[in-house]
Amino acid sequence: MTATEHALELVVTAARAASEKLATQITAFDVSDQLAITDAFLLASAPNERQVSSIVDEIEERLRELDAKPIRREGQQEARWVLLDYGDVVVHVQHEEERQFYALERLWRDCPTIALPADVVSHER
Repeated sequence: MTATEHALELVVTAARAASEKLATQITAFDVSDQLAITDAFLLASAPNERQVSSIVDEIEERLRELDAKPIRREGQQEARWVLLDYGDVVVHVQHEEERQFYALERLWRDCPTIALPADVVSHER
């Protein structure tokens, strides 16, 4: 099984939004074979809480334009690790320290990555 077209559309839209807000380490995984509850994960990072919040706000706004609303949202107050669950896609926006510590890429390394378009730039610091 692979991620649905709808899930891929949400991933690409969210990745573009994160890129425009200068997110770092933007990565997407197709987790549909491993998890029954979602098709894809999008990971993005930022150097501080304010930027994490800004990235999250932009992602929510862009996905709202596609009539997608998060089923669940966690971590927004602390803005160290915000999880947005859209059903087909789960978005993780993490402070760089949390990203290094939890290393979600290691947990999902057996899953195929989702190729993101060239206009999604992972802004490295």
